[in-house]
Amino acid sequence: MKRAILDSILATISRGSKCYWVLLDPDDFTLEEGARVAEESQSCGADAILIGGSLLYTNHFDKFVSFVKKAVSIPVILFPGDATQLSASADALLYLSLVSGRNPMNLIGEHVKAAPVIRECGIEPIATAYMLVESGSVSSVEFMSDTRPLPRNKPQIAAAHALAAQYMGMGLVYLEAGSGAQQSVPPEMIKMVRSYVEIPIIVGGGIRDAAAAREKLEAGADIIVTGNVLKNKNGVTLMREIASAVKNF
Repeated sequence: MKRAILDSILATISRGSKCYWVLLDPDDFTLEEGARVAEESQSCGADAILIGGSLLYTNHFDKFVSFVKKAVSIPVILFPGDATQLSASADALLYLSLVSGRNPMNLIGEHVKAAPVIRECGIEPIATAYMLVESGSVSSVEFMSDTRPLPRNKPQIAAAHALAAQYMGMGLVYLEAGSGAQQSVPPEMIKMVRSYVEIPIIVGGGIRDAAAAREKLEAGADIIVTGNVLKNKNGVTLMREIASAVKNF
């Protein structure tokens, strides 16, 4: 099974470096806009482009991935909300198991449906423990997955879930506050998860500036993900500042 992208991530982190990924929701952009924003993200210092969303209103997912892939040289990684969000044009996908919830479809059901397609497409699957964290509002992924997020004031619960995921062989842990979160993942939670696991920790949701990114890195995050920051008038500037904070950490 392919491991090129995961091995590259692990090699970067083992050198003491951090990563910055930019998430693009295909519903937010036309094909041309998506390609342009991906190119801008790369020029600002992004290490990879994530593509996906909790619920898609458009039917151009595969074309969107293809347009983005042609526009950049950094890895394009799928961030699928379900088994329909697959594309052979991508380099890899986060094979997300929503371990913070108890909905069997998001723990294994969607994965069974997607597995034969992933094999046929030849995409590299990266087993990832996806963990929703309480953020002050109901996120799209919380509503669509029909799962409760982890309480933000109970970091030990998050740490136990992350450790269980590591024991099950998952390669990454993704702590997610949700798109447009009122509150990002608390540093105390990141610190405790870091003390329990050796695998890389991704943190996303509610990270709106370089200071917030640094806070997550100081707590033990290895990979920072931003998405909605692109919608700001000064989105490119913010993205460049976040990328710089990650690279110079």
